[in-house]
Amino acid sequence: MELSKRVRETIKKYSMLSENDSILLGLSGGPDSVCLALILDKIKKDFNLLVNAVYVNHGLRPDEVENEEEFCKDLCNNLGIGFSSKSVDVKKYAKDKKLNKQEAARELRYKAYEEISSQVNATKIALGHTADDQAETFLMRLLRGSGQKGLSGIPPVRGRIIRPLIEVERKDIEKFLADDSLPADEAGSLIINRPKGSPKSDSFSPPFIIDSSNLKTDYFRNWVRQIIIPELKKRNPALIKTICRSADILREEDAYFEIVVTKTLMRLISRKSNDTIELFLIPLETMEKPILRRVLRRVIEEMESLRGIGFVHLEDIISLIKAGRVGNRLYLPKGIRVIKGYSLLIMTSAEPVRIAEYELQPPCEVAVRGAGIVIKALFEGKSADLGDGKASVLLDAGAMNFPLKVRPRANGDFFFPLGFGKKKKLQDFLVDERIPRDERDKIPVIVSGNDIVWISGYRADERFRITDKTEKFLRLIITKDV
Repeated sequence: MELSKRVRETIKKYSMLSENDSILLGLSGGPDSVCLALILDKIKKDFNLLVNAVYVNHGLRPDEVENEEEFCKDLCNNLGIGFSSKSVDVKKYAKDKKLNKQEAARELRYKAYEEISSQVNATKIALGHTADDQAETFLMRLLRGSGQKGLSGIPPVRGRIIRPLIEVERKDIEKFLADDSLPADEAGSLIINRPKGSPKSDSFSPPFIIDSSNLKTDYFRNWVRQIIIPELKKRNPALIKTICRSADILREEDAYFEIVVTKTLMRLISRKSNDTIELFLIPLETMEKPILRRVLRRVIEEMESLRGIGFVHLEDIISLIKAGRVGNRLYLPKGIRVIKGYSLLIMTSAEPVRIAEYELQPPCEVAVRGAGIVIKALFEGKSADLGDGKASVLLDAGAMNFPLKVRPRANGDFFFPLGFGKKKKLQDFLVDERIPRDERDKIPVIVSGNDIVWISGYRADERFRITDKTEKFLRLIITKDV
């Protein structure tokens, strides 16, 4: 079957195009996007399409960009397609967002497509992903430990994005482009210029650009493409079709489960911000794992701040939900924390709270922001009520220098825990008390000069305990900040 007819069937199968659609084509100059340009040129009269193309310069291969962009521009001129280009700074974006270059390039590329599509009023964004890309993605995700959703691969249609070549193998595309005598019903009136720098010979030079980065096997996708797939094809020559068929089945099943997940998630969210989401815990604890796994994955997908959580981490989160105790938490990549509360599961990438410094000049009270408490300080007479040492404590004011200071912990802090008598590093004390590390910077430490007086909420210092010689008494009290 002619390539254009096969692509027409894919377009019809997935309802990719409608009458009078305006298309933005992502054009790199590689064989896939060039082939897609030819096909869109061939069928545009059937749908009365308006076609524009954009070339995205990622700033990673400066020696090749000029040649690629000129080639794409010439191709569009020959086809009567509108052309534009967009430059993005992948290296800076990768550094700012803590992504690898491939992830950063993909995000910026799709942002560029959205931006240019708005400028040209495009209703669809056409990309040149092929059946080979589908198979590569399947294997990459399989090797990384993806679940069913990940293994469903690249969707033929996602919102405005369409992939008309998703059922075409790369070998068929290259064969199509390598034929320098394309029949009129395939090539139309197209005349493609030979790429700059291509060897001049009597033999035909393929009308597309080779991206040098695609030849390096140190990239994961290239390694799968150039090393793994050729070996697997020795056992199964129809490997690409086999994998794509499996991905199709998984995608259909995934679509059904996603409907279930959407209905479930609507009942689960307690609170949501840019960096934190809180989910009701009881329904999660009783939820079947297949649905729970998908609910968590959806949460991660919809919150940019939670990217970095992989399939392995999902299993850890499920274990925390099912078997963890209240207060247990997970520390995941990129500063992400998952905390099991009394009634909520909290997933956050927010920086741990670190309280500010305050002055205590009794009698007074200070609301400690971030700690959620108020500290009251007042002088008292002698009393038998020494307090419990945690919410209230009575200490020797005569041994102190005023005003006192309320501050977070500092490097090198030590004190003499009341009733223990020996010097102890504050860090060791907090570990022994099993205080989570992301909670430690919001514990108010009361100091007199450089000496710790009280770890509020936990323990006073032996050096400030009441004795028979104490003449001046200071009461410190914690209340909840309302």
